[in-house]
Amino acid sequence: MMNGLDVRRHPVSFVFVSFLATYVIIGFLLRFVLIFTSPADASYTVGEILRSVSVGFLSDLGMGILLCIPMSIIAPGLNTWKYAKPWGYVFGALWWLAFVYSWLPFSVFRQYGGGAPMVARIFFGWKAISFTIRCLLPGIRSAWRRVSVYALWAVYIFLLLCISAGEYFFWQEFGVRYNFIAVDYLVYTNEVIGNIMESYNIVPLMAVVIALTALIIWLQVHYFRVSLDTVSEWRPLLGNELLYVVLCVFGFGTVTWTHGLDSGDQYVNQLEQNGACDFVIAFRSNTLDYKKFYPMMPQPACVWEYRRQAGLDSKGEKMLGDSLNPLHKNIVLITVESLSADFMTRYGNRNHITPNLDRLVGKSLVFDSLYACGNRTVRGLEALSLCIPPSAGESIIKRPENQMGSFSVGAVLKKHGYTVQFLYGGDSYFDNMRDYFSHNGYEVIDRASIPKKDIHFENIWGVCDEDIFDKGLQVFDADSRKGRPFFAQIMTTSNHRPYTYPKGRITFDGDPQCRDAAVKYTDYAIGRFLSQASKKSWFKNTVFIVIADHCASSAGKTSLPLDKYHIPCLVYSPGFIVPQAFRKTCSQIDVMPTLLSMLRLHATVRFAGTDVFAPTYKPRAFMATYQDLGYFEHGHLTVLSPIRRVRQYRVQWLPDGTVNEPMLKHADKQAAHKARAWYQYVNTEIK
Repeated sequence: MMNGLDVRRHPVSFVFVSFLATYVIIGFLLRFVLIFTSPADASYTVGEILRSVSVGFLSDLGMGILLCIPMSIIAPGLNTWKYAKPWGYVFGALWWLAFVYSWLPFSVFRQYGGGAPMVARIFFGWKAISFTIRCLLPGIRSAWRRVSVYALWAVYIFLLLCISAGEYFFWQEFGVRYNFIAVDYLVYTNEVIGNIMESYNIVPLMAVVIALTALIIWLQVHYFRVSLDTVSEWRPLLGNELLYVVLCVFGFGTVTWTHGLDSGDQYVNQLEQNGACDFVIAFRSNTLDYKKFYPMMPQPACVWEYRRQAGLDSKGEKMLGDSLNPLHKNIVLITVESLSADFMTRYGNRNHITPNLDRLVGKSLVFDSLYACGNRTVRGLEALSLCIPPSAGESIIKRPENQMGSFSVGAVLKKHGYTVQFLYGGDSYFDNMRDYFSHNGYEVIDRASIPKKDIHFENIWGVCDEDIFDKGLQVFDADSRKGRPFFAQIMTTSNHRPYTYPKGRITFDGDPQCRDAAVKYTDYAIGRFLSQASKKSWFKNTVFIVIADHCASSAGKTSLPLDKYHIPCLVYSPGFIVPQAFRKTCSQIDVMPTLLSMLRLHATVRFAGTDVFAPTYKPRAFMATYQDLGYFEHGHLTVLSPIRRVRQYRVQWLPDGTVNEPMLKHADKQAAHKARAWYQYVNTEIK
């Protein structure tokens, strides 16, 4: 008996029970950690905490059961009859054939690409060699099975601890459990792994995780031991498998029910859910069939209302500019990573981390009530380049069908003789930027275009902001020598975790590797760029726009907290732009139509965005997550959600600059009608 209890149970069943107990306990503890480390605007009543813990327990229990599906698949393989003749020869031959197949040029793994061929070769090679050894050496089979069971057990516990630690850091960064952002980042493993390595003390963290894994397994082995006597008996195996099918039905029903609950508080909703389940849901719902999931209206009525609101004619087009002589000024659109409005002194910040932008305010056209269309970089790029409300699910930029023809700002300006370019300090394959911009009228210039000697500093996301601005100066000098106007959109990278940048550029009291320090460095880089640009021959004929792609955080008590979409936008051009503040509500999609109108570029466009200085302009804004689609007008926020849900909130601004969004008791039917028309058209008509 040693020091433990001799559990006469199939080993996989034992691992299942042990893992499930550990999974629920860690989920319980993690939930309390997240409660006590919630964002500053989160607050919980005792009832909400009890609800989060109880519903969360059921969610964790259901997901823990489903995560053990691989164990039920492995279970039939823990037997001895597979080694007997002729089965031993058959299975051995199959493993070796699979290994050979993985090397063939026409194998499905080669067609998939990436690391798939190497993974397949390692897996099939190991299975072929290990099975052959076990066939030839019967004496080692029992020990081999025992080691395999404990290895499986260790992998499960290790991954559980890693995912739980990841949930904590994800919560600190985004204020939510795993969602579509985690899914998107999974695609770009090089950047994500590099970001983790540069942002966190990963070696001691992994050491702690490994130590905890060993401790948990030792404690469980100390009190319970596994018997392998029954692994060859089909009756216990069949009974276990049938029981597991029943448990899976229960698990699926439980997670479906718990993830469909709505407490009315976004933080409570997130706490009572399961991160792994949220990840799977986000993975499956990145592409949403709008007609299936969202409230619909008759298509003719939708088209008519959309065109009326956007100022489009019966062909879906409108004319910008006027009959006066056009001003073919150069345009430099600086899209700043994660620059929330509240980083600037103008919007309440007292840390003075944007001195250059603060000085620029008095020399610029400032949009004081402008809102981002989303909470991802691709949403900002989509809004600024296409000037349409955000689409449901994945951004158009990330979709295979992202060639918009003459729809984009770049294509419109190209028709007016502009040289059109997109500059990015990172690798432009990230978020599909290269494919999207190169097929929509832009020349793409990224990190690969910058010689190593010209790079002062770089991290996993790209070169520092001053380096991409330096590259921009070189490009614009070359553009100006061609005698044609240029339009360039620059996407920065430095204001992104791990928040690293060249030393000696800024002074900062506190941790130099934090968000505020990165914002101050980006502000320095923008000031440096504008100072150097002012000495260029093309400067006096250039309009500079500084705008954020999205805010630093979008977490709040509701899925679309308006204050977490408020971004700065400054338009600067000495001698052309009259410094003033525009205080009406507007959207990212309105920035470029407004500028094109100011330049009197007589252009036929299909933009939904509008010249905000036009007498017909109606203040409104759009914002979205990957599922929730928001329309803000007259102090009311209408949110369209799956499955055909329409919610409306009254937006109340608080003295500290945040918002309270109580649900409306009486629906604003007109706002709901407009919201449905805007989003239905974008998701069903624009291709």
